[in-house]
Amino acid sequence: MKNTIVSTTLASLLAGTALLTGTLPSGTEAAESPFAVAMKKMEIDGVNIAYREAGNPDNPTVLLLHGFPTSSHMFRDLIPELAEDYHVIAPDYPGFGASDMPDAASYDYSFANAAEIVTQLIDAKGVDGYTVYLMDYGAPVGYRMFAEHPERVSGFIIQNGNAYEEGLREFWDPIKAYWADPSAKHGDALRGFLTMEATVWQFTHGVGDVSKVSPDNFWHVQYLLDRPGNQEVQLEMFLDYGTNVDEYARWQALFREHQPPTLIVWGKNDHIFPAEGAHPYLNDLDDVEFHLLDTGHFALEEYGEVISAEIRDFLPRTQK
Repeated sequence: MKNTIVSTTLASLLAGTALLTGTLPSGTEAAESPFAVAMKKMEIDGVNIAYREAGNPDNPTVLLLHGFPTSSHMFRDLIPELAEDYHVIAPDYPGFGASDMPDAASYDYSFANAAEIVTQLIDAKGVDGYTVYLMDYGAPVGYRMFAEHPERVSGFIIQNGNAYEEGLREFWDPIKAYWADPSAKHGDALRGFLTMEATVWQFTHGVGDVSKVSPDNFWHVQYLLDRPGNQEVQLEMFLDYGTNVDEYARWQALFREHQPPTLIVWGKNDHIFPAEGAHPYLNDLDDVEFHLLDTGHFALEEYGEVISAEIRDFLPRTQK
């Protein structure tokens, strides 16, 4: 009897493995059903870029751009919610998620390069226009893409993604010191932000109901941060973030010129990108739906259902 149970269990596991294998990267085919999220990779400039994709490619595209220190993993629950009516793509930047992590000493870890990589990915997918979800690092990546091709962006969904100096408060002082003097001393002072303690803090600070934040986030993120060489990748990105501030005025002028419809869903208790960075968008964008949510940096964790509903209501307004 015991052997029968073991054999049955093993057979079930093998069947599950076979099923899982069928969902692993396999070129660029679309997902088999609108709700199936396919994990794929594409080689771009010699680097394998991972991305999640779901929905019918004939439908309007929603591009999801993740923040630090996570990956497309942060959109794992949102993607199936949107895939019934939209084509959804969520890439991992180089050095993040399941994408390759070239050595920091020989690779251009910058927001300009990340924007170029994502542009090449959607070009290869045949995406001409899209609505973009911008969070944290996703904001400067997406805004750089917008600056190069504003006609391709049909709408913004902004969630704790900054484009104004008002949003860079005291939290940023050690990072600003690194911009001013990129010495080993100032870089080493930022390594504490790459620890498990800091990762847990990012996901839980300002959250009303911590039970809604899956601890899977911590293990996923910290495993990636702890890979040999990844701290150097992150320090390169911390340093390069200063180049985004120089672009703020340009982006703001483009907001005023092109006026893409915008949905703002912002965790107001975020200590990294506080609500002071959300309000200035109202000065430059006319067609804005504005929501401050009583949560922290990773608002999707606690307010996923609310944000998903707001996005589904908003997206029809982006279709020209």
